Amino acid sequence: MKIEYSERIKQLPPYLFIELDKKKKKLQQSGVDIISLGVGDPDLPTPKHIVESMKKAVEDPKNHQYPFGRGIKAFCEAVSEWYKTRFNVELDPDSEVHSLIGSKEGIGHLPLAFINPQDYVLVPDPGYPVYKNSTILAGGNIYYLPLTQENNFLPDLDIVPKDILRKTKIMFLNYPNNPTAQVATEEFFKKVVSIAKEYNIIVAHDCAYSEIYYDEPPISFLSIPEAKDVGIEFHSLSKTYNMTGWRIGWVCGNKEIINAISTLKDNYDSGVFTAVQHAAVTALKSSQDCVAEMRRIYKQRCDVLLKGLKDLGLEYIPPKATFYVWCKVPHNYTSVSFAEKLLSVGVICTAGVGMGEHGEGYVRFALTVPVERIEEAIERIKKVL
Repeated sequence: MKIEYSERIKQLPPYLFIELDKKKKKLQQSGVDIISLGVGDPDLPTPKHIVESMKKAVEDPKNHQYPFGRGIKAFCEAVSEWYKTRFNVELDPDSEVHSLIGSKEGIGHLPLAFINPQDYVLVPDPGYPVYKNSTILAGGNIYYLPLTQENNFLPDLDIVPKDILRKTKIMFLNYPNNPTAQVATEEFFKKVVSIAKEYNIIVAHDCAYSEIYYDEPPISFLSIPEAKDVGIEFHSLSKTYNMTGWRIGWVCGNKEIINAISTLKDNYDSGVFTAVQHAAVTALKSSQDCVAEMRRIYKQRCDVLLKGLKDLGLEYIPPKATFYVWCKVPHNYTSVSFAEKLLSVGVICTAGVGMGEHGEGYVRFALTVPVERIEEAIERIKKVL
């Protein structure tokens, strides 16, 4: 039998982080000691009180059935309360919050709910690969928004042609930003709202890294006046509470957009495991001291890495948030050739071009190993420079 893939599947590039994981495992199997600063998967454990909550919830037979729907009432209410406390944003838990099997799942499904073949999606470049890939799978057209140092890694919306804006259905944004580790300003978000209203564009803001910051707490897109009229915000417990494997997040904001996502999800999945939702309620409603401690650890790691890069003569963009460092590659290297050079000494990083054309000239380091391993990585890099 001849198996023929769809044209949409054929358009998809190899998924960046799966390829990184394959390289890591292959090297480990050959006996190489790997220091992985590539994939953004926290090494810190899920806080104990969340794990204990999960254990209790798993033992309750009521939580073993299909969860269905937007999420249990306690979860949606916990999200609403958290948003009010953290961002001073009011959310109706019954109509403006929807649970997700991780924010990646929601982002990946969003274009399927809105995109027709002639429609455009504005995608940040460099950016999280799912923005681009979900658009391809929905059959839409992509217009890239360059993120450059000259513009503080914010897209210059004034340079997007008006005929493109008129055909745009969705604008993806992501702040704090992966991979550049920069944040958005209130002024920028206000401009986004204005343009979205003028051209009838859905704004999909990925806010997964909002709680990992080094100075001022980042703002929510939904905190901007009238933002809820045009947009939604994706959020996750993965990075905030070190729950990447648990697969739980949410989308909140405009209820009509969320209704469409809900309809789509009703046909794709049966909801988030109820026990995980109960554990998420515990995470959101308990003391946030564990989050503050996580920030302290990442700040310590960040300081060590930045000092090491500086001592090596490597130029980096000072991170404002996330657990990433966006570093310029040395002269005479491309982002791929530099990443391969580091791989030769067992240090994995992400080649910037793998996250978009405008990522060329950079690599991304993830702060997801202990300080002593970061110090060892610096020593290894020193040997090949």
